[in-house]
Amino acid sequence: MLDLLVIGAGLAGLSAALTAAEAGLNVRVIAKGLGALHWSAGTIDVLGYLPPSDAPAEQPLEQITELGQAHPYALCGAENVRAALAWFQSLIAEEGLSYIAAAGEANAWLPSPAGARRPAYLVPAAQFAGALDRPDPMLIVGLLGMRDFYPALIAENLGKQGVSARAQFISVSEITDRRDANTIHLAQAFEQPHRRRRFAEALARLVRPGERIGLPAILGLDDHAAVLSELQSVAGAPVFEIPTLPPSVPGARLYRALRSRLRRYGVRIEAGMEAINFAADGRLIRWVETETSARPLRHHAAAYLLATGGILGGGFSSDAAGRLWEVVFDLPLSAPPDRNQWFRSEFLDPRGQPIFQAGVEVDSGYRPVDATGQPVYDNLWAAGGLLAHADPLRERSLEGLSIAAGRGAALALTRSAARQPAHT
Repeated sequence: MLDLLVIGAGLAGLSAALTAAEAGLNVRVIAKGLGALHWSAGTIDVLGYLPPSDAPAEQPLEQITELGQAHPYALCGAENVRAALAWFQSLIAEEGLSYIAAAGEANAWLPSPAGARRPAYLVPAAQFAGALDRPDPMLIVGLLGMRDFYPALIAENLGKQGVSARAQFISVSEITDRRDANTIHLAQAFEQPHRRRRFAEALARLVRPGERIGLPAILGLDDHAAVLSELQSVAGAPVFEIPTLPPSVPGARLYRALRSRLRRYGVRIEAGMEAINFAADGRLIRWVETETSARPLRHHAAAYLLATGGILGGGFSSDAAGRLWEVVFDLPLSAPPDRNQWFRSEFLDPRGQPIFQAGVEVDSGYRPVDATGQPVYDNLWAAGGLLAHADPLRERSLEGLSIAAGRGAALALTRSAARQPAHT
């Protein structure tokens, strides 16, 4: 029987699975889909903005203490967050992806897909040269024929913020002969040496002395480091990626690196398995059932870790009558009791929407608890975006919280497993 079944293949679930596997546990990951990494910018955001004022956070590891004792970061602890990020940075480097932190544990500020400022704590090396505090001007290069990347808009918005930037285009036919290519297709095309060489030579003709070159984040998947190195060498200028609309190539690279790491430990990730039922004996979960193309499949494990995300990630569902529920174990949720209190009248209310702070309450060991503070199940842990009292998208804290809580929950359950015999 498995030692641990992780439900959810986002950053929290994968971090938890890796931590447990490193401790010697027999782990499997099941998920309805592949998590939010393919939608993300590929950066690790710890804390970008401080509610309720949404003031920019310049020192995120210090300022997470200002979020209050109810916030999941308080459960993690600032030093544990720092240690979890260092663990992530080290292991992902071993898988061939370099993530860089700005000097002094500060947030880096990078261009968004629209040319706005966006904060990030750990930055892929391919994005780091785009830091907005650098003095060298930017050349933003787009591909004519590529959807959803607008160099002129990016350059214009950067200019309004005092960043010198101009826009140019290269035909997408320099990279691919496809008539309709998404970002993943273009990234794969960049791994063909003759095509990327031709593109690099086109960049060299456009760039001016002293400029750095911003490109859509499509510079390779499996051979990303070689693509970036050759473009910079031939163009004779620093090159950086700007995130695009999904699918996110930097997010896909990160997912692939984590999946590769898990495979080294013999951990399988099984997508397309939506958890639809479970059975418990008192306070012990005995099995979880998933929907498959043929018939429901039961998964037995000694311990279970829930990392299915919050209301935006599909971990919770609701109906018009005002009921809100957690979709796998029907765990108690902390949320406004009246549906009329879920949202404020203004969509962009600066205070955010109360429903986005709804979530699962957990004890100091990351076990979901009921209204009395007692664990609902003794062999269930929870982590990531489903935890109560955080609004990760508003705070720009999703990745940092996922890594810290995922690792923290896995460490807590491994300590518990060491104290108790496996359930049968």
